[in-house]
Amino acid sequence: GPALTHHMFRLLLFLREKKIFLDLNQQLFRDLFVNYTSALRPVDNTEHAINVTLQVTLSQIIDMDERNQILTLYLWVRQVWMDSFLTWSKDAYDGLDSISIPSRYVWKPDIVLYNSADDEFSSSMETNVALRSDGQVTWDQPSITKSSCSVDVAFFPFDLQQCVLTFGSWTHNGNQMDLNIELDTADLADLVPNVEWQVLGMPAKKNVILYGCCSDPYPDITFTLQLKRRASFYIFNLLLPCMMISFLAPLGFYLPAESGEKVSLGVTVLLALTVFQLLVAESMPPSESVPLIGKYYIATMTMVTASTALTIFIMNLHHCGPEARPVPDWVRVLVLKYLNRVCLVYELGETCTRETQEIKPGTCGCRLRGDAAWGRLRGDVTSIATSFQEQRDAQTLIADWRKVAKVLDRALMWIFFIMVFVMSVLILGKSI
Repeated sequence: GPALTHHMFRLLLFLREKKIFLDLNQQLFRDLFVNYTSALRPVDNTEHAINVTLQVTLSQIIDMDERNQILTLYLWVRQVWMDSFLTWSKDAYDGLDSISIPSRYVWKPDIVLYNSADDEFSSSMETNVALRSDGQVTWDQPSITKSSCSVDVAFFPFDLQQCVLTFGSWTHNGNQMDLNIELDTADLADLVPNVEWQVLGMPAKKNVILYGCCSDPYPDITFTLQLKRRASFYIFNLLLPCMMISFLAPLGFYLPAESGEKVSLGVTVLLALTVFQLLVAESMPPSESVPLIGKYYIATMTMVTASTALTIFIMNLHHCGPEARPVPDWVRVLVLKYLNRVCLVYELGETCTRETQEIKPGTCGCRLRGDAAWGRLRGDVTSIATSFQEQRDAQTLIADWRKVAKVLDRALMWIFFIMVFVMSVLILGKSI
C-alpha cells in the first residue's frame, strides 16, 4: 500500500545519504593523505615550534608498591596540536567539519613519562584521533602507567606522599615542540575512590630545563599527585592490638610473686610485639627513616624489656632469705613509710615485733640455788629463748624485704601504666 511505499522511499533515501556520507569521508581521507607523511613535524616553517597542549585525567590508583616504590595509575591523556597539512574547506565536503581516523596515519608527539618504571614502555593503547577542518588534532589515549615514586614512611601509617609524573618530548627540544597545560591541575572528576589512599590534589606545572649537554631548552609538564593514607586499617589491625598487648606488661608487676609467672608474662608480651614488628617491617621499604609505628613498637618493646628486667630484680628481693642483710634505714623510710602511701598499698600494716624479755643467766622467776639439775634446766631455757628470738628476727627480715618488693611492684606498675598510656595517646594523636 501507500504506507509501505513511503517507508521504502525513506529507507532508500537514508541509504543514499549514508553512502554519500561514507563517500565524503573516504574522499576527504584520500585527499588529506595523498602526499602526507607522518615522519616529519607538520609545520609550514621548520623554524617554528609546534604547540602541544597536554591534559591528564586521573581515573584510578591501581597500586602503590611502597617496598619497590612504584606507583601504578590509570590515566586518560589528551594531547591537542595543530597540523598544518591536515586542513580542508568544509564547504567543499558538504559541511563535513571533523573526522576520526586511526592515530597511526598522522604525526604524533613523542611525549613520554620521564620517570616511567614500566618494563615494556608500551602500556598505552593506540586509539583514533579526531581531525578538525582547521587542522586541530585531538588524541585521547587511555594509559596504565607505572612511575617511580619516592615513598617517605617516616610517619607511617599517618603519612602523606607526593608522587611526581613528568611528561615531555623524548627527542624534540623547546625550539621544535612547545608543551602547554590546559588546566593548572589534573582532572579528578572521574576518579574511582581508592580504599587505601585519599587523593588531596594533583597540581600541574610547566618547567623549562637547560641540560648541561645541550644549549636548547627542554620543556616538560610535571603533575604532583598528593596522597594521604587511610589509616583505619592499620589502626585496627596493627596499632590497637599492640596497645592492648602493651597494657599487659604493667600487670606483670601486679601478679603475685608466688605464682611464678611474672617473668613468663613479660617474655610472652615481648614475643607478641616482635611478631607485629616483623609484619610492619615486611611491608615497608628498606630505609634509614624508621616509620612512626616502628618507633612505637621499639619503644613498647624497650619498655617491656625493662619491666621484665625489673621484675627479675624485685623477685630477687622477694625471695631474700634469713642470710640477707637487713633493710637499710633509708629504704625503710622511703619505701615503707612514704612510697606505700603514694601507691595506695595499705594492706602491709606495720612490722609487728614484740620485745622479748631477755633472760639473763642467774635470774628466774624463782630462786634456784646451786643445784646442778636446776642449772642445766636454766641453760636449756636460755638456749630455747635465744633460738626463738633468732627465728623471729629471720622472719621479720624476710617479711620486710617482701614488703619492700611489694611496694616497688605497685610503684612500677603505676609508672609503666602511665608510660603506656602516654605513648598510646601520642601515636593516636598523629591520626587526628
